[in-house]
Amino acid sequence: MLILSPGLARQIFAQGDLLVSPVRIVFEGNKQKEEINLVNTGNDSATYSISFLQYNMTEEGNFVLVEKPEDGQMFADPYLRVFPRKVTLAPREAQVVRLQLRRKPDMAAGEYRSHLYFRAEKETKPLGLDASEKDPKLMSVQITPIFGISIPVIIRTGEVKLAVTLSDLKIEMQQDTIANLKFVMNRTGNISAYGDIVVEYIPAKGNPVEIGLVRGVAVYTSTNKRNFSIILNNKKGMALSTGKLRVRFSSPKDSPYVLYAEKEVVMN
Repeated sequence: MLILSPGLARQIFAQGDLLVSPVRIVFEGNKQKEEINLVNTGNDSATYSISFLQYNMTEEGNFVLVEKPEDGQMFADPYLRVFPRKVTLAPREAQVVRLQLRRKPDMAAGEYRSHLYFRAEKETKPLGLDASEKDPKLMSVQITPIFGISIPVIIRTGEVKLAVTLSDLKIEMQQDTIANLKFVMNRTGNISAYGDIVVEYIPAKGNPVEIGLVRGVAVYTSTNKRNFSIILNNKKGMALSTGKLRVRFSSPKDSPYVLYAEKEVVMN
């Protein structure tokens, strides 16, 4: 079983020498096609194979590689076509990969999700004896890291519902100086939640001050809740023992504003 820690979503996802944009694709309404831009930022030519992977999200926000869908989960790749399936990019070269949706009339309402995986293929020598070695008794072993990037591809169809609440807010101090806000994101409905977390400190007197921000937070349909934590940025040294904290979970920055959930906690 493979477990990957989640990273922050951005408009451009980079790993190794590969840039991928966009980092998340959603087919809804009449949308049928999407273009994905790949850029090789390295100094050598590189070949990337393109396939689909299936992940579950755990309550801790980690991704677990699976082969069969669990309760409440449906895979998107049977309804998607990718072209090409392999690309070779010269240094600084870019190419477009096209993704096409083929809807079927018998699709159940809700959300289908798979992850499009871009895997670097390295030219490596087989493990074992190196023919160039002068001493035949010596064995040369070469270990070459293989880089890969995966982005979620989501299909939404039929009647969809989503509700999110925030609960169990508490602050834990680290090393007596670092405030770590922990809370639970609770999701109900047949689609995932995705957006930005904003934390504001509301003093007894004065205006609210933003002290926490995390973009691209998801709670996928393979879990009904996600345990989340964020280090509060208290550069002004405010006394967080008084006043209130307000946590908002809303739609991503570059989309129409929708407030999914909001919670306040009184500091004491």
